[in-house]
Amino acid sequence: MNSSINYVSAQEALSFIQSNHRVFVHGSACTPHYLLKELARQKYRLQNVELVSITLQGNIEVAAPEYAGHFKINSLFVSEPVRLAINEGRGDFVPVFLSDIPDLFKKEVLKLDAALVQVSPPDEHGYCSLGVSVDIARSAVSCATHVIAQVNPKIPRTHGDGLMHIKRFSAMVYHEDSLPQINYSAKTGPEEMQIGKYVAELIDDGSTLQMGIGTIPDAVFKCLHNHKNLGVHTEMCSDGIVDLFENDVINNKHKKIHPFKTVTGFALGTDKLYNYVHDNPAFAFLDIDYVNDPHVIRRNPKVVAINSAVEVDITGQVCADSIGAKQFSGIGGQMDFMRGAALSEGGKPIIALTSRTHHGISRIVAALKPGAGVVTTRGHVHYIVTEYGVAFLYGQNLRQRAKALINIAHPNDREALEKACWERFKVF
Repeated sequence: MNSSINYVSAQEALSFIQSNHRVFVHGSACTPHYLLKELARQKYRLQNVELVSITLQGNIEVAAPEYAGHFKINSLFVSEPVRLAINEGRGDFVPVFLSDIPDLFKKEVLKLDAALVQVSPPDEHGYCSLGVSVDIARSAVSCATHVIAQVNPKIPRTHGDGLMHIKRFSAMVYHEDSLPQINYSAKTGPEEMQIGKYVAELIDDGSTLQMGIGTIPDAVFKCLHNHKNLGVHTEMCSDGIVDLFENDVINNKHKKIHPFKTVTGFALGTDKLYNYVHDNPAFAFLDIDYVNDPHVIRRNPKVVAINSAVEVDITGQVCADSIGAKQFSGIGGQMDFMRGAALSEGGKPIIALTSRTHHGISRIVAALKPGAGVVTTRGHVHYIVTEYGVAFLYGQNLRQRAKALINIAHPNDREALEKACWERFKVF
């Protein structure tokens, strides 16, 4: 710890936060748990503090029922730690494209009184790094009245838009904390691996990839080791990218913008990933309003966007953020990249999902559940992939789409879907 820096206690730092304030909370691997725990202890003096965030990780104490009235979650992308609070009415969800969130801060649609962030220690010039979560945090710290930093030596120092001088901080708190470890490799089953093979067959050498986190992206990564000269421009990256980098499968040599660099907004995985991106000039962690801008995405050739869904109806409507009326996640960057890939020369927007849930419920459905949110419209969908094959929907009419989707549904669900298709379109 640099003794020349004026570090203060978490209690003192959080004195900048007052009742009725709106506070941004850094997310993903940079969720500032130490600050949040102290904030929870200060509930006695705080009322109606709104916490704005995306993808928080770990135990978020202030989301528990006993803090209702003191703190309210207003999530821009619902993650597991705050899901119950939102679905029980102790929090809210804002449907918004990930690329549009910085404008909510800049235009003061969501005016930020304070921001809680977790950063790397300052360098010799006084600059800290927002680490592996630059995404919307870059804009939040630029717009917030007060910025309170948890300085953690385990936060990777990343290249790109995440550098902040210590003069921007209203207070700095030194606390060493381990980063969350998210590893989907062990959870990847045979269905996901088959989907990975089908998706890999759609990816040409020289393509630029966007993939999220989860068992399906992990399976796709495992199926790409025979590919050549792939690039990456993605809102987030996970552990699977490391082996492909080290084996020169990913080298970004054919990208038109940021050649030879992987562009991302944030990284979430294990120490394998965090150590790899630390001070690695081959990675550019950039503001999400740039990374996820479809007009930027389309400038690269052969953009392949791979996203998932909760369910898809037989016309191609994609629900990706809710289970019926129950909020599960958010719009995120799915539409940003689906559209960007569609506009890219040779691009392929792909929705990949298992044909059934773990409870045996079909994900290919006659109609979306009541209250379900359409994240990607049927006008934007091109490819749907399950473990039973690939349905190409672009330019297909509703009857053709229904047939193609039924063909990749689970065999035990096809008869019911065929009946629904007949009732709706009088054909199968």
